[in-house]
Amino acid sequence: MRIMLAPMEGVVEHHVRDILTRIGGLDGCVTEFIRVTDQKLPYKVFYKYAQELETNSQTPNGTPVKVQLLGSKPEPMAINALELVNYGAKSIDLNFGCPAKTVNSHEGGACLLRTPDRVYNIIKAVRDAVPKNIPVSAKIRLGFEDRSSYMENASAVESAGANELTVHARSKADGYKPPAYWHYIADIKAKLKIPVIANGEIWTIDDYIRCREQSQCDDVMLGRGLLSCPDLARQIKAHLSGEDYRPLIWLEICEMLFAYYQKTTPLYDERNCGNRVKQWLMYLSRQYPQAQIFFDEVKRKSTPQDIEDCFKKALDDCK
Repeated sequence: MRIMLAPMEGVVEHHVRDILTRIGGLDGCVTEFIRVTDQKLPYKVFYKYAQELETNSQTPNGTPVKVQLLGSKPEPMAINALELVNYGAKSIDLNFGCPAKTVNSHEGGACLLRTPDRVYNIIKAVRDAVPKNIPVSAKIRLGFEDRSSYMENASAVESAGANELTVHARSKADGYKPPAYWHYIADIKAKLKIPVIANGEIWTIDDYIRCREQSQCDDVMLGRGLLSCPDLARQIKAHLSGEDYRPLIWLEICEMLFAYYQKTTPLYDERNCGNRVKQWLMYLSRQYPQAQIFFDEVKRKSTPQDIEDCFKKALDDCK
C-alpha cells in the first residue's frame, strides 16, 4: 500500500514536503497546482512550485514528486506538460478537484467535473503530448453541485489514458465538511482498471482503516490529516506492519516547526515572517493541545524577534 501527500495550495510547498517525507511513511508527493492559461510558462514559474525539478523530481530523502497542472484548455495544458517533462518532471498530475471560487470562476479545478468531456479532452491532450514512460494522473472530486457524476468523470479519466486516479470523496458543494463519502470510491475502483487512491477525512489510523474498508483502496492520499499529525503516515505504516512505534511528542513537533520557521523566514517580508508557522499551528492544534496555546501566544506577533522569543518559551515549557 502507498501513502501520498496531497497538493494543498498555499500550504504544502517544497520545505513542507521535505519535512514530512523525512519523518517517513510517505511514498510520494504532489506539488501545489501550477495555473495554466494560454501561455507557455517560463521555467521560473515551474521552479517556484516544484523546486524538486533540480533534484530528479525527488525530495532530499528521495521521495518522488509529481508536478500538478491546473487549467481548462487542452492545448496549453499539453504544451506546458511537455515543457515540464523537458525540464525534468518524472510524472504529471492534473487537477480537477480544487473547490476554490476564484479557480472555478476561471474554469479551473472542480468546475470541469460538470462536463466530463472536457476532463477527457484535457487528459487526452496531455497524455498524447508527453512520452509514454511519463505517468499522467488526475485528481477529481465526486462531482460539482452534487455527487451524481462521479462515475462518468472517473471513466473519462481512464478512457483518456491516465495511469492513475485520486478521488477526494466529496463534491465541490460538500467542500471540506465531514463526512467523506468513501463508498463511492469503491464503485469507481470496481469499474476502473487503473490504480485508484482514496482521499478525504483521514485524520487517524482508525480513519485509514475505515476508509480502506469503505473505499476498497489500500492506497490513500493525506492532506490536512498529515499537517495536524505530521507522522500519521509513519503511524499507519507501523500499525500495518506490527512495528512498535512511538508517535512524535509535542517537543519534537515544536523543534520541527522552529527549524521550518528559521529556514523560511528569509523568504518573506518581515511583516509576514510568521504566517506559515501560524497556519501550521492551526492544523496541529487538532492533535496537540499545546499548539493552540502556542498559537494564542504568537498570533499577534509580527517581528522575527518576537516570534523567536515565543518559540524559545514554548520549547522551554516542554523541558
